[in-house]
Amino acid sequence: MTPEITISERLAGIRGRIAELARSAGRDPDGVALMAVSKTHPAEAVAEALGAGQRLFGENRVQEAEGKFPGFRAAYPDLRLHLIGPLQTNKVPEAVALFDAIETLDRPRLAEALAREMAKQNRRPDLFVEINTGEEAQKAGIAPAEADAFIVQCRDTWKLPVVGLMCIPPEGENPAPHFALLREVARRHGLTRLSMGMSADYETAIRFGSTEVRLGTAIFGARGTPL
Repeated sequence: MTPEITISERLAGIRGRIAELARSAGRDPDGVALMAVSKTHPAEAVAEALGAGQRLFGENRVQEAEGKFPGFRAAYPDLRLHLIGPLQTNKVPEAVALFDAIETLDRPRLAEALAREMAKQNRRPDLFVEINTGEEAQKAGIAPAEADAFIVQCRDTWKLPVVGLMCIPPEGENPAPHFALLREVARRHGLTRLSMGMSADYETAIRFGSTEVRLGTAIFGARGTPL
């Protein structure tokens, strides 16, 4: 019987592959951060990844992250936690308090709520504007045609710390045009961070300049039941 591959072994293999892909694209491997997407996986899996040196994690739901991560902060002060799922305005206070970055800024009402809460808490997590590059009705993200004006408004009107962009290409489509679109919008606004690429398409994302690849299944295996 073949022994099960551990999280530590998966992380080592993925890190090597990311470095190889970055060098092939003429990039510094240190310019591509590996985000371990731990949604629906238990704290024990996070602990194993932390033990293997992983420090950047992504969660989809505020409530799940609240139950899983605070206990790790004292032992791992360099842990970084990103919110990569849709954020409801009523969860903004908790999100600002818990996350180091929020990658799903996609509408004026949320921008206003974040600006108010950041001032209240005197805490300013990094923000990524999520663009719905496929213009899919069922998905979050600002429409590409509205992205430029929204980014300017976030920075100039609400004085938000927008550092980058995020997208999730439509399932089953070639992701390259979507990554190219995101890269071009970022270039226009002088944004240097691009959160794009998941387990199925991170290799393409690295070629298009991704600075954060979000991998879940490739690290933790099949998803568990939502917590």
